[in-house]
Amino acid sequence: MRDVIIIGGGHNGLVCAHYLAKAGLKVTVLEQRGVVGGAAVTEEFHPGFRNSVAAYTVSLLNPKVIRDLELVRHGLKIVERPLSNFLPLDDGRYLKVGPGKTAEEVAKFSQRDADRLQAYGEHLEVAAELLRDTVLQTPPNLVQGNWLSALPELIKAGGLGNRMRKLPLATQRELLDLFTKSAGDYLDGWFESAPIKAAFGFDSIVGNYASPYTPGSAYVLLHHVFGEVNGKKGAWGHAIGGMGAITQAMASAAEARGVELRTGCGVKEVLLDKGRAVGVVTAQGERLDARVVVSNLNPRLLYTSLVDPAALPADFLRRMEGWRCGSGTFRMNVALSELPDFSCLPGKTMAEHHGSGIIIAPSLDYMERAYHDARALGWARKPIVEVLIPSTLDPTLAPPGQHVASLFCQHVAPQLPDGASWDQHRDTVADLMIATVNKYAPNFKQSVLGRQIMSPLDLERTFGLVGGDIFHGALGLDQLFSARPMLGHADYRGPISGLYTCGAGTHPGGGVTGAPGHNAAHEILRDFKQKKYA
Repeated sequence: MRDVIIIGGGHNGLVCAHYLAKAGLKVTVLEQRGVVGGAAVTEEFHPGFRNSVAAYTVSLLNPKVIRDLELVRHGLKIVERPLSNFLPLDDGRYLKVGPGKTAEEVAKFSQRDADRLQAYGEHLEVAAELLRDTVLQTPPNLVQGNWLSALPELIKAGGLGNRMRKLPLATQRELLDLFTKSAGDYLDGWFESAPIKAAFGFDSIVGNYASPYTPGSAYVLLHHVFGEVNGKKGAWGHAIGGMGAITQAMASAAEARGVELRTGCGVKEVLLDKGRAVGVVTAQGERLDARVVVSNLNPRLLYTSLVDPAALPADFLRRMEGWRCGSGTFRMNVALSELPDFSCLPGKTMAEHHGSGIIIAPSLDYMERAYHDARALGWARKPIVEVLIPSTLDPTLAPPGQHVASLFCQHVAPQLPDGASWDQHRDTVADLMIATVNKYAPNFKQSVLGRQIMSPLDLERTFGLVGGDIFHGALGLDQLFSARPMLGHADYRGPISGLYTCGAGTHPGGGVTGAPGHNAAHEILRDFKQKKYA
């Protein structure tokens, strides 16, 4: 008999499977698509052109996960961007952000801001380091019962509190700002010039359907800066072969440990016996038994679609039905005959800005208007677009002399107003995204040879991202840490015995980190050692 069935072969499911199998458990991973990897996959979308389909860039993948799964030995190679970000501006100027360049670039707009960059970075790094310390730990979990059951959680909470108390009071105040303020208010307190605030503030709305002036968005900014690439903290990079190279390396590592990977095998029901999860029924009607079941799905999808609602406490089910999802994300890949020729920095020959994250969003005000537009109209009239051209770093993705570009677009409404369907408006919005880039690089539209479009509805149908939510649930203050996915269930266990969660809807949240899979495996193995699965 299997020890574990994992529903969903996304990266966290693969990470969880590896750790469990390494400990000697018999593990089967079930993936509904024809390939494992979830949203971190690479596919050919136009003849001769391949690219990451949904997840598109590397930074948050945890170094411990990379080491433990020996991903480099299994073929993973990550290269750094030559420049972090490039912002073309409406007035013909531009801003480059990258090591050794940012201060000089910012000084073009404000010497005061350039002088404050180092202090800003130091403050942010203290908070990022605290996050790094908590990423691979199960959060303190609010439990009911006697003092013995509560004691381990009190110790965990106390440990975190002790780390906080050791920080200077000024740093504690800064942390409070980062966890509660809007990104806009936080950045306005540091800087005066629009371009650098836009460059930093962009991270606060990535995958976050909100204005940069929404309270709590400063945390989303912070969530995107605690990663590292090849030992360099805060850096961003590209996996050679696209994001699918990460999950293929994970799959190879898992299979080397004896994990059974079954593709084309969706799950339609979690089987319960006397209130305990004992297996699943596949979409094909096959029954598969296991000692425990682990879900890598969005928790709302798990508990409202695969579990008998009568088996769930009423308050839990009500809250799961209200689990906030929706990234405001519209994802595109385009095949290009040539590199974009930006009006503010002309040239079609490969330059450092072509290998960066190119941000079309010149100010926080622009981002705020985009959000309010999307709320009212369904999509922003002037949308936010990040363009990455990974073929500048990875020639395996496109034919010689040609390129692929990832367009990660915000803001669009996860559900369109007045009952309209994304199937009706997908191409209209895709045209708008290309026209938005073309405004800054006038050769862009004519260079497009083919395109792949993923609206929020497409992301949901293809990858199970409810509302197109790349994080499996909004990173709001009410859905973080001990409240992810709910107070009392932050320890990767739900109200049904033998049913665990290991996806991005658990701590520490979204992004290709591997951390939820790592942490869930730790808790599952603890239960196996104590024979709580029986």
